[in-house]
Amino acid sequence: MRNTKQKQRTRRHKRVRAKVFGTSDCPRLSVYRSNKHVFLQLIDDANRRTLLSVSDKSIKFSKKTAKADRSFAAGKALAELAISKNIKRAVFDRGGYRYQGRVAKVADGARAVGLQF
Repeated sequence: MRNTKQKQRTRRHKRVRAKVFGTSDCPRLSVYRSNKHVFLQLIDDANRRTLLSVSDKSIKFSKKTAKADRSFAAGKALAELAISKNIKRAVFDRGGYRYQGRVAKVADGARAVGLQF
């Protein structure tokens, strides 16, 4: 059985997902945050396809790199891939998490490269 925090997060995420919808021109940037890593996807909800995916596991870091810095780099990497595929805008889906810490760093990293929300 899932604990209460996870149930609350999934409930918040369902509420957010009812309003946030991605298209091929403006896909949804979905964030999933685990205890150690962050996983990002650009999703086209109209065609039900994942256009791009990046995680901080796929980027080489030193062992002492902070999780927030890893999240920032993952956001930058996703935005660079998106811009190379002519995707300049996205809708941000925070996944039911609060917009702070690693989730905010992902958005900051993507904005630093030029992806617009």
